[in-house]
Amino acid sequence: MNSNFAVQPPGVAEPIMKAMPAALQVGSFGMTEAAGTVCTGSPDDSEQLRITRLGRPLPGLEVRVFDPHTGSDAPVGGRGEVLVRGYSLLEGYYKDAEKTAQSLDADGWYHTGDIGSLDENGAIMFHGRFKDMLKVGGENVAAAEIEALLGRHPAVKLAQVVGIPDPKYAEVPAAFIELKPGESAGEGELIDFCRQAIAGFKVPRVMRFVSEWPMSTSKIQKFRLREQLLRELGLE
Repeated sequence: MNSNFAVQPPGVAEPIMKAMPAALQVGSFGMTEAAGTVCTGSPDDSEQLRITRLGRPLPGLEVRVFDPHTGSDAPVGGRGEVLVRGYSLLEGYYKDAEKTAQSLDADGWYHTGDIGSLDENGAIMFHGRFKDMLKVGGENVAAAEIEALLGRHPAVKLAQVVGIPDPKYAEVPAAFIELKPGESAGEGELIDFCRQAIAGFKVPRVMRFVSEWPMSTSKIQKFRLREQLLRELGLE
C-alpha cells in the first residue's frame, strides 16, 4: 500500500497503521506534472525505511536535489529544490507559456518547488514547499519543520503554520492547531514544547485552535487561515 506516513504527524499516521496492521506500507512521492508517482519504496525495505522515507525514483525517471544557494546539487541529507526529469513529464502548462518556462529548464529538468533531501541510498524525503518558506529576520524557516514538530506533541492531531507580519523580524510563524479528541493542551504548553526543540526565532508567536479546516477539494487552504488571523489581529 502506497502511503506518505513519512510526512504525516504521528496523530495521523499511527491510527492508520494500527487500523491496518497487515498492510505493507511503502512511501511514495509524486506530482500531477509527472503523471503521478516519481519515487516509491520497496517491499524489501525495512519497515523503518518504508515509513520514514518516500522511496527511490522509478525506472526512466531521475531526481536531483538542487541547492539554489550554491548552484549545485545538495550533499547527502542536504535540503534543496527537488528536480525531476524523465519520460512521464508534462510538455508544458496549457496556455501558460510563462509558467512552463519557469518550471522546465533547457536540460529537461522540471523544477517542482518542493523542498527535499536524498539519503545515502538515494531515497527521497519531502520537507515542504518553497512557497511555504517563511523569512524570519532574514532566516529561512520551513513551515513544514514547525508543523512536524507540533505533530509530535501527544495532544496534537494536526498543525498548520503560516507567516504573519512583524515590525522587528518582518515575518514570524503563527500556528493553527487541531487537537486529538479528548486531549487538551494550551498555547503556553505548545510554545514551550517548541522552544525545547528548535531555535527561538522558529517558535510560533501566535497559536489558534481549530476544529475544522478551510479546504479546497483535497488540501487545506493556508491562505484563508492567514487572512482570518490577519483580520483578527488588525494586520491587514
